[in-house]
Amino acid sequence: MNQEVTTFIDSLNQQWKIDVCNQLRELVHKSIPGVEEKIQYKKPHFLKDGKFAAVISPSKDAIAFMIMNTTELEIPKGFEGPAERKWLKIREGDSPDYDLLAQLLVQASSTL
Repeated sequence: MNQEVTTFIDSLNQQWKIDVCNQLRELVHKSIPGVEEKIQYKKPHFLKDGKFAAVISPSKDAIAFMIMNTTELEIPKGFEGPAERKWLKIREGDSPDYDLLAQLLVQASSTL
């Protein structure tokens, strides 16, 4: 794991954001063997074979988790974005379906 990403997550100003980001980060690493992570455009990006697979994007009141390469996937309601990338906004108190996110991530990254 990249120390820059660890530092980024640890510096978030609310504990719930830190917890969600750490869960998402762990989910990405479990779902995509050999995934690389780095800070790019001031947020954590995850790459498989040099191609973007996922992004964690904190904002003032939410954490957006973006999955790339989603054009061929059936995406459930609640996600936003164009066909090629979809994101789910997670707010304080939300209980996202991490198993569903993992399944989508595995499917989306399988063709990278």
